[in-house]
Amino acid sequence: MRKADKLFQITNLIRARGPITAQQLADEMAMSVRSIYRYIDDLSASGIPVYGTRGEGYRLTENYDLPPLSLSDEELEALMLGMAIVKNWTGKTLGSAARSLLHKIESTQPHTARQVATNLPIGVPGYELDTAALSRWENLYQAIKHRYPAELHYVDADANPSERKIYPLGLFYWGGKWTLGAWCCLRDDYRAFRLDRITGLALQPNNPFPFDQRFTKEAYIAAVRCS
Repeated sequence: MRKADKLFQITNLIRARGPITAQQLADEMAMSVRSIYRYIDDLSASGIPVYGTRGEGYRLTENYDLPPLSLSDEELEALMLGMAIVKNWTGKTLGSAARSLLHKIESTQPHTARQVATNLPIGVPGYELDTAALSRWENLYQAIKHRYPAELHYVDADANPSERKIYPLGLFYWGGKWTLGAWCCLRDDYRAFRLDRITGLALQPNNPFPFDQRFTKEAYIAAVRCS
């Protein structure tokens, strides 16, 4: 988590639960009390009216609130388009997060958000994507995040079946088709696999693949650009 995000979260905790002690903040944020003291000093230096009372904890000045987020129509369009893409074209985890974020935006700027959504000149239909491919998207997303190897059954463009052990490195969307970028243990090289051609998938969560500069999304992209 970035420092700015930590400061924002600490401010929200103090605002919602103050007075709150440094130990309670440390427990909530999963950090040391010493780190909390440093962040409190940073908040005070930046002008946030936070003060502490011995034996009680920290609180904010009465009636203080964070300034509301103000977005232009173009910023709202970009945000809502991005959320629609994630909601319609990805798996369960990110799709749910996108819907939640959309509800939050609509609750803070209801009139503007509805107007922008109605007039948005770009459509993001989800029904064009292959249902079977999207059903595997979530598993591969988790495999990439946690470095799980996978075994897959694959059928290429010539209908030739094969079985591969791979290290999933990244998911890429190419205008209608999702592609998995991976390290193929059989070929000892990078390979791309279309999700709609994967006929079977089994993750190996108990045996994460090693940390190696070859086994990263960035290395895969660099190799593709050079090929």
